[in-house]
Amino acid sequence: VLQRLKEVPETGHGFVVGGRSRQIRLEVLPERLAGFGISLDQVAETIRTANIRQGTGTLETMNTVFKVSAGDFLNNADEVARLVIGISQGAPIYVRDVAEVIDGPEDTSQIVTYFTGPAHDRTTPEAKGAAAVTIAVAKKHGSNGVTVAADLLRKVETLQGNLIPAGVNVSVTRNYGKTADDKVNELLAALLDAAIFVSILCLITIGTRAATVVIVVIPVVILITIWSAGVLGYTINRVSLFALVFSIGILVDDATVVVENIFRRWLHEDDTSIATAVDAVREVGNPTIIATLTILSALLPMGFVSGMMGPYMFPIPLLGSTAMVFSLFAAFVFTPWFSLRLRPRMAALKKAEARERKTQDIIGHIYRPLIVPLIKHRILAWTFLITIVGLFFLTCGMFYTRDVTMKTLPFDDKPEFNVVVNMPEGTALPITANLTLRLAEALQQVPEVTALQSYVGTASPFNFNGMVRHYYLRQDPWYADIQVMLLDKNVRKDLDMRSSHDIATDVRTLLTPLAKAAGARIAVVEMPPGPPVLQTIVAEVYGPDAATRRQVARELEEHFIAVPNLVDVDNYMAERHDIWHYQVDREKAIRRGISVETITRNIAMAMGGYQLGDVKRGTVLEPTYLVIQLPLHSRSEISRMGEL
Repeated sequence: VLQRLKEVPETGHGFVVGGRSRQIRLEVLPERLAGFGISLDQVAETIRTANIRQGTGTLETMNTVFKVSAGDFLNNADEVARLVIGISQGAPIYVRDVAEVIDGPEDTSQIVTYFTGPAHDRTTPEAKGAAAVTIAVAKKHGSNGVTVAADLLRKVETLQGNLIPAGVNVSVTRNYGKTADDKVNELLAALLDAAIFVSILCLITIGTRAATVVIVVIPVVILITIWSAGVLGYTINRVSLFALVFSIGILVDDATVVVENIFRRWLHEDDTSIATAVDAVREVGNPTIIATLTILSALLPMGFVSGMMGPYMFPIPLLGSTAMVFSLFAAFVFTPWFSLRLRPRMAALKKAEARERKTQDIIGHIYRPLIVPLIKHRILAWTFLITIVGLFFLTCGMFYTRDVTMKTLPFDDKPEFNVVVNMPEGTALPITANLTLRLAEALQQVPEVTALQSYVGTASPFNFNGMVRHYYLRQDPWYADIQVMLLDKNVRKDLDMRSSHDIATDVRTLLTPLAKAAGARIAVVEMPPGPPVLQTIVAEVYGPDAATRRQVARELEEHFIAVPNLVDVDNYMAERHDIWHYQVDREKAIRRGISVETITRNIAMAMGGYQLGDVKRGTVLEPTYLVIQLPLHSRSEISRMGEL
């Protein structure tokens, strides 16, 4: 299926998480090896030499040249089992005499399961810990994730019932194409709303014709800005769209000033001539340029923010500044021309002036009683100014006193979150899987959950957050990861359900006692609304030696745990756990004619997963390896390893 999905245009790297590869396993019985006086090296060498085919040269005879080759490949488990290793008492010793040859899946090193939740689609079957694999596919750089995701899902539909058997259920666990599409649509709606509100305000305040000129400037400037984004190598995404929404209110300022002054001068001169319009633009030219440069001065410093936030937010000052520059050109070039195309009759201008005077009178009745005393009375004016400045500093002080909580970015209502499980180092895979199962069963009781996927001994397909936090390195048996899928936020809002942050907070309270009882640590990981970081708060410890660093880190961790509102406190130190190490007596090994490399290789072959090549099955997508090892019950008893 992955191979077929890679045929979809603009797809990038893809991989499979979970499942077990097919292999031919030789589970060698140590007692039989000892009985026949045969070593693991002999078994391995027999298989290697029997699985070789190569050219040996050319032969010329009877006016003909022949290419000569020798050897052959192994094709199945029976051929491997019939190989002769040696002779004992005149009888051949076959591989099957000292090993069990198994054609089947590799040993379990990771477990991936699928669960349905209370809110799952009732048209699909329920699942409680069903065995699963996850196929992850990325898009190419610069391609449209929305269309690539849609093309992939259409491809999967064509494969169901054909390449994908009828008994295998398919579920979409992550679709960042849909997420991006939803975000872009939200921002496009916000862009449209902003344009509509600005247009209504212009229509109310400056009249129909003047407002029409200003309103037409909005799409003109936005289209030119989008074109410039393409020229500069930026895509239109969530951040760049936010820049356009942010700019929509200020990019009409220049056009408003110019068009209103043109109409004012026409009314004053009692003549709607081109010369008057040009002089009106000249009259407000310098102040308009200075005002635009002032806004640029406020926007551009945002582009010099350091760290990951800088490149992430850079489209806002870049495209915002670009929109302002183009709005200035539009105000000086497009606005006068379009004003002339729509210039009104003098009678209409005078009616508009009368309406505006009435509006100003209404506003003046409210405004004058407030502003006139401040102008006439010096003490009152200074009192007002000092009060405003004082209120400003008092407002800033609310951050310091924590009366107002400050966040760089607000919480976003996401359709997913992860539960990261850390068992004590050295914990066996079944123990981790048992705890993960209990956590998954608890999560199945959360009403907003549609489905869960648990990954034990491996990591779920990583996203941007997982890449920064290096979740893809979590491949040991004591690690697990539960991906929780929620109802769409719009559905939850309609049903008056909780936000993803509220759900994650309650889930942490629900799961923490279960994890602590098993001696594990969990972290409920929400997708960040902006660029991800290693953790919300990170303390890096430097010191002269490992013992000092570990001690200081422990004390810091205790301080972190004691701080209110800090959750999922953990460290990146490897916990102490037992290992087995074979220390070779080199002198004794040399006297017996055995090298250290031979001993190490035999232990590696006994421990499992040691590849001796692969069998040839024709055209396949992945090889079927020949693997030699001791049976699990033999290699689990460390004392028996010494008998090799």
